[in-house]
Amino acid sequence: MAIKRFFLKNLDLASTLTLIITVILFVVALFEKGFTHDMLLEAGVFLVSMKLVIGAQKSAIAQKSIEEKLDQLLVKLRS
Repeated sequence: MAIKRFFLKNLDLASTLTLIITVILFVVALFEKGFTHDMLLEAGVFLVSMKLVIGAQKSAIAQKSIEEKLDQLLVKLRS
């Protein structure tokens, strides 16, 4: 549960909208095309979207960590 809360807390609006739209389109394609070979393509598109969102989230978390470390370093240099 903590992982889910952490993941959702760090999502920005664009990532959230991307995920919602991708899931909606995936479900529509599932009912439109049925369980055919084309569903593998749709699933691939969904997974690529998820990978991009997760990559952007990891980048944002790393950026926050670097900013905090730089702030600590600046405080030490000034004192």
